[in-house]
Amino acid sequence: MKPNFYNLLIILFFSYFGYSQNMQEGFTYLETGKYNEAEIYFNTVLKDYPNNKTARLCYGRAVGLNGNSEKAKQIFTNLLEDHSNDFEVKLNYGESLLWNQNFTEAKSYFKTLVIEDPKSFPALLSYANTLSNLKDYQEAITYVNKALTVSPGNSNALNSKKYIYLGYAYQKQQEQNYEEAETLLKENLNSFPNDKDTLLNLANLYLISNALEKAETTYTLLAEKPENKIPALNGLVLVSHLKGKEKGALRKSEPVFNSLSKVKDKTLIQQTKERYVQALIWNKKYKKANTLIKELISSNPNENWVLALRATLNTYKGDFKNSLSDYNTILVNDINSFDGNLGKANALKASNLFNDAYDAANTTLSIFKNQKDAVNFITILDKQFTPYVETKTGYSIDNGDNEAVTFLTNVVFPLSTKLKINGIYSYRDSKNKVTSNEAKANNMLLGFSYLLHPKIGIRTNIGVTAINAKTNDYTQFLTDIVFNLKPFKLQTLDLGFKREWQDFNADLLSREIVQNTLYANYNLSSNFNLGWYTQYNFTSQNDNNQKHLLFTSLYYTIFNKPLFKAGLNYQYITFKDQVPTIYFSPEQFNVVEVFAELIKNQDGKWFYNLNAATGFQFIENLEKQGTYRLQGKLGYNFSGRFVANLYGLNSNIASTTASGFTYTEAGFRLKWDLFKGPLFKRPF
Repeated sequence: MKPNFYNLLIILFFSYFGYSQNMQEGFTYLETGKYNEAEIYFNTVLKDYPNNKTARLCYGRAVGLNGNSEKAKQIFTNLLEDHSNDFEVKLNYGESLLWNQNFTEAKSYFKTLVIEDPKSFPALLSYANTLSNLKDYQEAITYVNKALTVSPGNSNALNSKKYIYLGYAYQKQQEQNYEEAETLLKENLNSFPNDKDTLLNLANLYLISNALEKAETTYTLLAEKPENKIPALNGLVLVSHLKGKEKGALRKSEPVFNSLSKVKDKTLIQQTKERYVQALIWNKKYKKANTLIKELISSNPNENWVLALRATLNTYKGDFKNSLSDYNTILVNDINSFDGNLGKANALKASNLFNDAYDAANTTLSIFKNQKDAVNFITILDKQFTPYVETKTGYSIDNGDNEAVTFLTNVVFPLSTKLKINGIYSYRDSKNKVTSNEAKANNMLLGFSYLLHPKIGIRTNIGVTAINAKTNDYTQFLTDIVFNLKPFKLQTLDLGFKREWQDFNADLLSREIVQNTLYANYNLSSNFNLGWYTQYNFTSQNDNNQKHLLFTSLYYTIFNKPLFKAGLNYQYITFKDQVPTIYFSPEQFNVVEVFAELIKNQDGKWFYNLNAATGFQFIENLEKQGTYRLQGKLGYNFSGRFVANLYGLNSNIASTTASGFTYTEAGFRLKWDLFKGPLFKRPF
């Protein structure tokens, strides 16, 4: 709340009228806010009239309002000793407590004054303001209304009432009681129709509670007054961004930015420049944003709002090192900066410095109690390290009369921000209707993942598989070891080794074909929506065959909410030996396809993933064949701890069997968090 400490009009209380005429010049200084001149004036008067109560009162007020609250309190303490029953002196002493922010003491003091004189307007209003500063808003409303009963329409009391309601609404907002906060702000609008501060607070409440349509309506109402148009339009730009309409945000922001030559309000100019640069960043117009930021840094060196813009730009570009440097500079300038503390937390998280990210987020919350963005940040970070169990059940068929039922359970226990352990059990029952062959596979693996360095992680799973086939039973050792690397910004590289078995159908399981695969996965992102993913596998088998697989995908992100990308895929497979009667093993196999993918992430109740591809495959020297691939996922977040989704796949790409092949799979997945948060944050 922005409290309004009204300036008591002391000259109405003066009992020494003869002197008041001689001190009119000083009274004028007080009334017009020229407190330094007033202090000098009344100090001069007191040299001639050291015991004059009026001069002492005015001097005390001038000193206090000029910023020396401790000295003012002492002046009024001395006055109170000389005039212990003077109500006017008591009022001024009480106000000196407010100047010194001694609100608890002021509460007790003004309570005695309103008991002494229940009709004293200054006492009632000062008591209301004191209660407001102590965030006792309900009681503050009671007393500001009593003050307005004594002095109906008083501008000081009305102003206090407005800010008391704003403070009360903000308190409810911090407690995430959004409906109550909305009610209070609407009540305030009834008292102060179309009030700018109330409308801005209401719009901000709607933004925080994700009521974006209401926020848009409120900003539109605010824009009806010409003097409020620019802050309203800046708000509408943010609404567009939160709706995922980045181009619309930039379209709204650009004309406002271009009109700044007519604006004189420095705060409004800063806010508009800040929003325009943000809109450029949201639209990945990084070069233009960088140029503007350099200009702003040149004209506003070391100012936090400009440093925050540069840090945001670097975050979007994946340059977290420089982003973190700017946030640290912001905190040197202002250790209590919200942007600095939470921005630093985000940069640390993106840099895999999770413990430091927790510290920065908790520091933010220690300064800004219950701040929603900081609370959400910790919630998301906790989710990353919360133990969970995941199960997946599927059924697949193909046109070679093979069918299979699969079941998998994976239990993951993060023991720290660096170490996770997990256990996997999977089961596969494969059958062939023609050959009547059947094989069951039971797999048990234990594993861990460890963050060796912010840019180097290791993940491993080791276990056994027990195969029970119609013609053969055997046990095999399984492993998967992979190093996850981040060699440069916007790049990831996985290097691994995997030992598994040919399990596509019952016939292959019966043959006990073990595969040892060295693999590498490389992904390169960019700052202009283009991405490139490449996978290479080299597999040696215990039947002395070898396989090379290369898959590469070049894709372009068309928009982000929901994510929609399209691109071109290419796949190449070659086997050293061709054994077509046993398994698909061409000397040359090529697939070229175009694809499109639509993804809505798990940030709401419903989420989905739709992927479609079509192209051509080339097997040996055969004629090209048309291919298609359709796969999808539809899920629902039942709660913060339980999520489920259905999935399906249908394809005729012959990467595992001969031409003319079609494959269909469908199933469901369940994921349940075992605890409300990380084990290492639980008291034992």
